[in-house]
Amino acid sequence: MSFDLLIPFGILISLAIYLVYSRSRFEKDIVNLYEEKFEEWKQANQDTKTEEKKACKELVGLVYKEEYKVSIELLDNSVLDRIERGKFSIKEK
Repeated sequence: MSFDLLIPFGILISLAIYLVYSRSRFEKDIVNLYEEKFEEWKQANQDTKTEEKKACKELVGLVYKEEYKVSIELLDNSVLDRIERGKFSIKEK
């Protein structure tokens, strides 16, 4: 009588071991896949980050209004030639 229950119990144990093994293998595969994708994303992100360097604003002068005259006081003389040539833009708020 005890031998009759031994076969289903053995099948149940072997099925449980197989499911645990297949689940752990599946999880390892998924983790490896996501790690590879993450490395590819980091590599692609570094490439785009170096290409997209924006020039930041830098204070090089002050603009004053004295009655009807506008005067510009330069803090950095490197932009003097651009101001003399008229290469600037005016933004209104």
